[in-house]
Parts: sequence; structure tokens; C-alpha cells
Amino acid sequence: MSLTGCCLLGIYESSQITLNPKPSAFKQFPIMSNNLTKREIVQNIYESADYNHKDVTEIVQKTLDNINKALTSGMNVELRNFGVFEVQVRKSRVGRNPNKPETDVVIPRRAVVKFKAGKEMKTGLTKLDLDNI
Repeated sequence: MSLTGCCLLGIYESSQITLNPKPSAFKQFPIMSNNLTKREIVQNIYESADYNHKDVTEIVQKTLDNINKALTSGMNVELRNFGVFEVQVRKSRVGRNPNKPETDVVIPRRAVVKFKAGKEMKTGLTKLDLDNI
């Protein structure tokens, strides 16, 4: 039996071996951008809370589904200490096709989602080092 197998079964003799109580469910990939993904949110919650990975994934997905359902039905979503997702209606307007400037294109009226940061987020953003973004 390998050392890993022994550790998982709790059969190890050395006190120098430290075990991560929650092994990472995902292979760690190098960070390609400054974006936070749903996968990273799930992983961060999983590592800091006492829930299994499947439950955390379902909770995060259901939360996002509820936000999506509310916004697509025309409701605003207010998350205290975070911000507000607001549905706004953009007026119909005339645009121009850059490839054919002589032709006008009517851009129809549509719903868009705007985000207004909450007080705590605004405070955090003022402390952000703008040169390292």
C-alpha cells in the first residue's frame, strides 16, 4: 500500500506527515487571467467550510440560478454589503454599421443588467492599487 493510501485510511506512523483534511477536488491550473470563476468560488468555499464539494457546487449553482431567474423576470437583486443588480431598459436608437456608414441600423429597445457596488465594495475599491490591475 502506498503512503497516500495509508494516509487516507489513517494508518500512518510518522507524526511529521500533515494531511490536508479536504483534498483538492480539482487539479490546480495556473492562473491565466484576473477573473474569478465559478469553479474557484466553489473551491474557496469548499476549503473554508465544513461541507462536501458536491453540496457547495449545488448551493452556488442554485444561488446563481435564483439571481438569474429574478433578473430575467424583471426584478432587481439586492445583496446587502455587496451591491445591487438592476434591470434597466435601453431605448431604441439608430446606429451605424462601420462597414456601410450610409446605412442606418435600428437597434431595438432591450433590457440590460447594471450593477451598483455596495458601500463595503466601494471602500475596498478605493484601496485598490490601480497600477497592478
